[in-house]
Amino acid sequence: MTLYYTLVFAILVTEMATFLLLVAPLPEKIRRQFFLSLAKLEVLDKLRLGLKFTFVFILILFIDSVNRVYRVSVDRSTGEYKGNLVATERSELQARKFYSQRNMYLCGFTLFLSLILNRTYSLVIELINARDLINELKGSSNAKVKAELSASDDANKEITLLKAELQQKDKDIAALKSQSANLSTEYNRISDELNASTGNTKLDKKTA
Repeated sequence: MTLYYTLVFAILVTEMATFLLLVAPLPEKIRRQFFLSLAKLEVLDKLRLGLKFTFVFILILFIDSVNRVYRVSVDRSTGEYKGNLVATERSELQARKFYSQRNMYLCGFTLFLSLILNRTYSLVIELINARDLINELKGSSNAKVKAELSASDDANKEITLLKAELQQKDKDIAALKSQSANLSTEYNRISDELNASTGNTKLDKKTA
């Protein structure tokens, strides 16, 4: 394996390890702190730019390996059709086809896994932000509910106090009515006695 295909294989192994890290069942706090701190790194933007150029190079290698597989298949088909292939040439063509297919699969899987990693990372960040938003909404809704319950309790207390004051006022009004009736009765009695003693009953009656 040449040097650049060795580097492609190393990138593939790194991508596999990164993907396992992304899907690993880590605790929520650790996952959140890790990915949020990773997203804030300034080096990450430069790394993404370098990876883009790297994957463009891998794409070129993938196209070249597909072309080699096609050419080997054409050479083998042509040789078998003419019937001039010896055992050595047939073995050489098979070896070339094997290496070309290996390189094609290596580059193809590396490119495919890079797309999966990019999308998985975006989904993880979106999931963390969505959970933070849900927790924030839950906290605000709980505070709102508590405030409403507190306001309702205050209103109930105020209503209870007003009812108590109303009952007390009813009692006071009843007492005043009773006192007024007693005073009126006493006034009439005293007035009658006074009129009887002075002999002004008729005059009082006319006046009344």
